[in-house]
Amino acid sequence: MPSADHADHSPVPRINARPSDAFDIASLRHYPGPNPYLDTAALVFDFALTGQPLPLSLTELRARVSGEFPALAGLDGRDDYPGLFAHAVSEVGRLRMYLHMERWSVHPVEDFHRIAVECLHQGTLKAAVYLVWDWFEALSQGKDFDMAGGLAALQESFGGSVYGGPTTYSLLRAARRRGIPVSHLWVEGLTQYGYGSRQVRGAATTFDRDSQLDSDFTTRKDDCKAFLEDLGFPVPAGEVVETLEEAEAVVGRLGYPVVVKPLAGHKGIGVTANIQSPRELAFAFGKALESLPGDDAPLVIVETFISGHDFRLLCVDGKFTAAVKREAASVVGDDRATVLDLIHAENLRPERADTPISPLGKIPVDDALENVLAEQGLSLEAVPAVGQRVVLRKVANLSAGGVSENVTDLVHPDTVAMCNAISQQFRLTCLGIDVLTDDIRRSWRAGNFGIIEINAAPGIFMHLNPARGQPVDVPSRIIETFFADGVEARIPIVTFNRLTRVMLRRILDAVLEVDLGLNPGGACGEAVWLRRDEWPLMPGLNDNIRNLLRHPRLDLLVAECPGAVYAGEGLAFDASDLVVLLEPDEMARDMARHLTGRGVVMIREGLAVEIRRGEAVERLGLAMEDEFTSLYLREIRGLCGG
Repeated sequence: MPSADHADHSPVPRINARPSDAFDIASLRHYPGPNPYLDTAALVFDFALTGQPLPLSLTELRARVSGEFPALAGLDGRDDYPGLFAHAVSEVGRLRMYLHMERWSVHPVEDFHRIAVECLHQGTLKAAVYLVWDWFEALSQGKDFDMAGGLAALQESFGGSVYGGPTTYSLLRAARRRGIPVSHLWVEGLTQYGYGSRQVRGAATTFDRDSQLDSDFTTRKDDCKAFLEDLGFPVPAGEVVETLEEAEAVVGRLGYPVVVKPLAGHKGIGVTANIQSPRELAFAFGKALESLPGDDAPLVIVETFISGHDFRLLCVDGKFTAAVKREAASVVGDDRATVLDLIHAENLRPERADTPISPLGKIPVDDALENVLAEQGLSLEAVPAVGQRVVLRKVANLSAGGVSENVTDLVHPDTVAMCNAISQQFRLTCLGIDVLTDDIRRSWRAGNFGIIEINAAPGIFMHLNPARGQPVDVPSRIIETFFADGVEARIPIVTFNRLTRVMLRRILDAVLEVDLGLNPGGACGEAVWLRRDEWPLMPGLNDNIRNLLRHPRLDLLVAECPGAVYAGEGLAFDASDLVVLLEPDEMARDMARHLTGRGVVMIREGLAVEIRRGEAVERLGLAMEDEFTSLYLREIRGLCGG
């Protein structure tokens, strides 16, 4: 397409464009893996100019869109409408959340262009395509456009997806940065890191290598307290009760102030701290009961309140890794706005966008907040004086609008040793230890220090993106617990563009001859095998391949991917260690570029063979076609150590 502004654009048949549209979008399709257009998962669509009406000039359009997204001012190698549209979809698709999807490409096809944009969540990026289309049309027609509202809808869409949780997304990004393949297991609702026998499965910071027994134990808060006390570590005195009368009796023995929390709970839900009176006790007891699931026994903990600051100490793989100080949500008066107005203004701050990358969450307005205000002689309609700080919560949990500050480097060595000792008692990848103390720089042995609870599935984004202080790359520490690099997460993958049932059986037998303890598997259009066990054949070839890759005992994969499947669906995995092409078409040849760092390509056309190892190319002539079988079997045996 010419680069000059308003070059001659002959009219093309409209597919989805309205009569007033200068652009047309059609044929959106999603590739879950590498494809002819990008090395990553992608959303691919066709883009065309309708010819009438003419769009805003390219120079003016670029100036307008770069005013909203400065990154669009750069040409990125293309100075035309398709390139600007592709770049805009990519940038909008990052949702102003610094998501990692930055790749895009444009391919001329007759009288239109095929655009591919790197994709994580299909639904969100598809909506981004239509949002950019509407935006470009509005700019060309001189109309106002609510980009802020459109972005908010996209952020909400992504936030509600399986990738939208801040912990899940940060782990996914850390894994992909290291070349570790990541996929989602939709039925189980789990994330799979790696392939086959090298894989690890997880949900947020809980992984399949964790002890379910140990994880369950951490939810029994009363037993955990007794366990920590047996180890010699400080915990607040308290008891488990079922009724308000029992709670009052415990307070009679302990004295005020106290803390009330549900026996089973998380994220500070139902927790009330620093209770000073019978009225506050009754309110807190009711909130604790409300937070319990309907089928749980009405068990509530009443314990001594320890004054001081709230800290989360995080351990990964039995080692202290990070610490944050958590402060309860608050607002500062200006002698004009009400408390409610101040909360609304605070919730509008970009830091409280409540997205996977925002350091702060929204401050919820609920009965607990109003109760805290009442204790201060205030209400939502009160107007605090200039500089008056109004505390909104008695707990500092980030889910309740709390503020985080990185204090990792301030933790006393004795307390670090305490964290290591506690976390090593559990077979858990991640363990959060919540403590109260007036000064984290002092040893826990110095007094006024209490372990409030321990958590088997701690959130980690507070460490990666604290409201104050430098980040700690906890996601990388977690991923490195399982994999030193991307190689450790992979099994050998061999891809053929043509593979028969007989060929596949012969290959698997050859692998088993090298090592009978291996578990090779393979899928072609005619059969699926793991070792010598034949599996049901599903209609989709890539579905069969994915079923094998998720098998936790698969040691090597042999897969067929004809050129037509590659063109229409892409690959079911990110790269091959060996690609074997038999009389390849153009699409099959393109498939051969998706290789691991050690990847080899073997091509046979007639009796001519070409073998590529990196930059080195070896050419051979065969006396008969079956000699090629011996060549690729030797390569496959080498992948197995034979």
